[in-house]
Amino acid sequence: MTEGPLSGRTILVTRPRERAGELVDLLRTRGATALEAPTIRLEEAGGGALDRAIRAAAGGRYSWVVFTSPKAVEVWFTRDQAFRSGRIASRLAAIGDRTAEALREHGHEPDLVPGTFTTIELGRVFPRGEGRVLLPRADIATPELEDALRAKGWTPVRVTAYRTSVPRSLPAEARRALEDGRVDAIAFMSASTVQGFARLVGVVEGPKVVCIGPVTARAARGAGFRVHAVAKPHTSEGLVGALERALR
Repeated sequence: MTEGPLSGRTILVTRPRERAGELVDLLRTRGATALEAPTIRLEEAGGGALDRAIRAAAGGRYSWVVFTSPKAVEVWFTRDQAFRSGRIASRLAAIGDRTAEALREHGHEPDLVPGTFTTIELGRVFPRGEGRVLLPRADIATPELEDALRAKGWTPVRVTAYRTSVPRSLPAEARRALEDGRVDAIAFMSASTVQGFARLVGVVEGPKVVCIGPVTARAARGAGFRVHAVAKPHTSEGLVGALERALR
């Protein structure tokens, strides 16, 4: 095992498996045992309203399209392949570096990326104006961003890009590690991963709870967890740094 600042530590990664690779790799390079323990599943919504929104964006019927996760970008362009347009005739906003990079991989440079990667900050730095703003989001995303855009004169139009569900249980290895008291920390990457964990396991004492940002931390506290550290910046690298501080 690699020696590093997290050597000998066992950390649960609650992000969906297909999106956990970067964090797992970072933890392992620092010596940690990273156990993948996804507490939510992300499933493409597809069809209907989303397809109509993609066609409307290609036709220039929105002033802005706002992407708040790489998953929303992935689903958008998966659906867009059916139309073979690749076109978004609107200005583009991305919540952070990973979402911005996902757009660039499809040939689109975002016009706005906030310095702090939260929906609150995105709403704060969004310009004032008039017109329709499309938000392809998760079905359970909170409405704060829409409220912020509306307060600045825009007409937000929300469409579900993907749905969030909770698996039946944690993977056996992660479940045994929790039961045996071998977990040093739990890494929460979103409010929905907190909610999924609470449904699957409940509130546990012992492991340090570390969150990627303030919205996730608020959800964790609301569920009854004590939050030991919050990442800054709100990235995988920032989360690893917060874990190192919490477990020092």
